Amino acid sequence: MTQKVRGIGASSGIALGKAFVLPTWEWDVPEEKMDPSDLAREFERLYEGVRSSKDEIEYIKNEIRDMVGTEESTIFDAHLAILEDPVFMNEIQGIIQRQYKAAEVAVKEAIDHFVTMFDLLDDEYMKERALDIKDVGNRLLKHLLGAPEITLPTDTQPYILVAKELSPSQLVHLNPKNVLGIVMLMGGKTSHSAIMARALGIPLVLGLDGKLEKPIQTGDMVIVDGEHGYVYVEPTDEVMVWYEERRHLFLKEADELAKMKDLPAETSDQHRIHLAANISSTRELDIAEHNGAESIGLFRTEFMYMDRTYPPNELEQFTVYKEVAQTFQDRPVIIRTLDIGGDKPMDYLQLPEEDNPFLGYRAIRICLDRTDVFKTQLRAILRASAFGKVKVMFPMISSFEEVAAAKRLLEAAKDELRQEDTAFDEQLPIGIMIEVPAAAAIADLLAEEVDFFSIGTNDLVQYTLAVDRMNEQIAHMYDPYHPAVLRLIRHTVESAKKSGITVGVCGEMAGDPRAVPLWVALGVDELSMSSRSIPRVKAAIRRTAHVTCLEVTKQAFLSRNKAELEQVLHLDQFPSSAPEQTGEKTINF
Repeated sequence: MTQKVRGIGASSGIALGKAFVLPTWEWDVPEEKMDPSDLAREFERLYEGVRSSKDEIEYIKNEIRDMVGTEESTIFDAHLAILEDPVFMNEIQGIIQRQYKAAEVAVKEAIDHFVTMFDLLDDEYMKERALDIKDVGNRLLKHLLGAPEITLPTDTQPYILVAKELSPSQLVHLNPKNVLGIVMLMGGKTSHSAIMARALGIPLVLGLDGKLEKPIQTGDMVIVDGEHGYVYVEPTDEVMVWYEERRHLFLKEADELAKMKDLPAETSDQHRIHLAANISSTRELDIAEHNGAESIGLFRTEFMYMDRTYPPNELEQFTVYKEVAQTFQDRPVIIRTLDIGGDKPMDYLQLPEEDNPFLGYRAIRICLDRTDVFKTQLRAILRASAFGKVKVMFPMISSFEEVAAAKRLLEAAKDELRQEDTAFDEQLPIGIMIEVPAAAAIADLLAEEVDFFSIGTNDLVQYTLAVDRMNEQIAHMYDPYHPAVLRLIRHTVESAKKSGITVGVCGEMAGDPRAVPLWVALGVDELSMSSRSIPRVKAAIRRTAHVTCLEVTKQAFLSRNKAELEQVLHLDQFPSSAPEQTGEKTINF
């Protein structure tokens, strides 16, 4: 029987193949208590297991650095930190000393304790960190018990990997040539496994726990649609053919788009738009170049701060920013300052727990309070500006006062560097993200204070419509083409133009070819998107005309609802639905 299930698309792409179900960890640990005279021996076994685990983690980290990039490989710094965490180790030692239990029993009980505690928290980020605890604990148990690793198929036949959970340690052993796609029952988009799957370019759908009528078995035929979050188990021939054709079309389209890599993003009547890439690590620079990015429109710096016990120092940040600036040489690089919040807790910042972190203490609000952390980053960005066309951008701006305060700190950092006789760009361009309706409403005032705007469509949509797109009950209400959103975007662009500053768009709308007429007609200077979206957006720009876009956009702003907009912008043209299947509804994307 065919099963069609929708989870969370965490790494895009389409994969078709036979499933290999990864067994879960099963440990057989001794139940009996040990003699008190054996305490010293158990402690020594524990310490030896910790040493072996650390050595193994360091080896893995170094082994995969070239494969997934320096930033992604630092995931294993978090694993090392767990083995050095006094709370975790004290829990294990206390069980051994007070309950006279063997080291492996103590480790297993400590893992269960912390995982249960994390799972009880109403915080997705902390729930996902529980997997890191399991991963480290299982590695330690493996050494204490002398057990082998759970291994993947060694033959060369490609497969779809299916697992309840998949740890970073297991992921690093994957051969991307053999693993067509991944299905995970647990996990979320911010999990380390999801980050690594995206870095490796493997389609991934997760969050299927409780949704499957029947468990996936090794050998089952599976389709993974990582873009839309669909998984098919034992699909009908009709669905197989449809997905095979779609995958073929994607590959064919990719070949055609690759031929346009060095052509300008220009309409048939010579209206030009600058296409830039969003990146989170230096590893993505090659991908951006390969897809024809003209610049870096958004360098997300927060991943440098995550999963560690202390913030990155100035030299550490400077080295990364400098590499990006030098790689793109005379092409602009926009570095966004730290954009974190209560939804992504960092112990060393001691962020408060919040009922609604997305509307709380985050981004520029934290930076203006933690000026020590903020100024360190500003100094690093300024120093990197001596090596390329660097720009700085402040996120989550909602008031004039925030811009003024951020600029004062930037000037203070400049003064320090001048006194140290350290080179930097004295004319470093300053920009802000327009992602809060308040900022869009006063865009005309904010435009007088900065050199450029970048419209962050993802947050602007959810804040304008009061819709959390990760909430399944209301996700259907998340509409980037809602008239209110389009009007805020138009006002922002017009305000920028009147003040003579440039304006870009980043977020998912920037990478949507269907939105191209809007950007061309409004006069947006730059679109910044996932590197892999650049070729398709470029193709859409090159096959249209400015005069046509003006007429389409005029009609779009007269539309009162989504149905009318769909007719004007052809929002339903792609992706389309799959053919009807026996006993199932049509696939509606």
